[in-house]
Amino acid sequence: MSSTEPRRTALDALHRSLGATMTDFAGWDMPLRYGSERDEHNAVRTRAGLFDLSHMGEITVTGPQAAALLDHALVGNIGGVKPGRARYTMICREDGGILDDLIVYRLGEAGTVPEYLVVANASNAQVVLDALRERSAGFDAEVRDDRDAYALLAVQGPESPGILASLTDADLDGLKYYAGLSGTVAGVPTLIARTGYTGEDGFELFVKPEHAVELWQALTKAGEGAGLVPCGLSCRDTLRLEAGMPLYGHELTTSLTPFDAGLGRVVKFEKEGDFVGRAALTEAAARAEQNPPRVLVGLVAEGRRVPRAGYAVVAGGEVIGEVTSGAPSPTLGKPIAMAYVDAAYAAPGTEGVGVDIRGSHEPYEVVALPFYKRRK
Repeated sequence: MSSTEPRRTALDALHRSLGATMTDFAGWDMPLRYGSERDEHNAVRTRAGLFDLSHMGEITVTGPQAAALLDHALVGNIGGVKPGRARYTMICREDGGILDDLIVYRLGEAGTVPEYLVVANASNAQVVLDALRERSAGFDAEVRDDRDAYALLAVQGPESPGILASLTDADLDGLKYYAGLSGTVAGVPTLIARTGYTGEDGFELFVKPEHAVELWQALTKAGEGAGLVPCGLSCRDTLRLEAGMPLYGHELTTSLTPFDAGLGRVVKFEKEGDFVGRAALTEAAARAEQNPPRVLVGLVAEGRRVPRAGYAVVAGGEVIGEVTSGAPSPTLGKPIAMAYVDAAYAAPGTEGVGVDIRGSHEPYEVVALPFYKRRK
């Protein structure tokens, strides 16, 4: 296979048999949609959806000093993560720019050799792997590329706990958000994580690629009565947008620090030892306090025109920000966007704000994120 051909997941033939529209995403051939992306979106909000996320980048970090390495390499306090729990964090450059946002799972039992599963975005997996390997010098820890060792399926939506419970003896009731446990699902050895990127309750299931098809089929059968449908990346994007979740390359880039992105809370200065980017991030935190950077806000259209990433946000004839993500919202029934705007225009209800859509200044309402929050 030539290097220009996209990679295919273990579920590729199954997606095609279901009539999926495929697209190249970060070098992978992935399902964009199976039918109507609006129907898929609404299924996740009201019932359940099944996703193939095998394009995500899994990296295992293990060894006596695995925690110390991750505390040095990442901005979060990974040494404080207990076995069976997960943490949202970031990896930054020395200048504080965001290389990627990550979820780190602490595997194994207390007292065993520490083992962590770092899950990177597909587009940044090689960058993160290279950075972790480079930063591992001097630490008694191994950084292992496990992208080919896992397939990743996600079942998301209010019916997902019931669907999964019918296939496993694992204690799902006791599994908190941002926690994971080893178990079997439909007889398949699985790392079951209560995480997701949709704003709904749900689970991400890490399995060996050779078990992916049987697990997908078992979940599909178990979900028949609950309205489970296969879902592509298109509705995953509108779901995460409604939930106000950042997407790397849109809300997060190397030109932004976590403080510029309004996510300074992920930077843990109180942890012991130095970490990559500490000095630059200390300065960024002070800058943000003295002179607030642009703020990430929600915008809801008064009309029907859809804003797209890169469009200018305007007020009083001046450019005051930029759209980072935009799409029609199936849940709100209106176009929505996330945008970085000058702090003076960030308060919900600020009047006179619009988006420049091909020369026409369309009126938008400034709202607090997220646009949608599920009832618990």
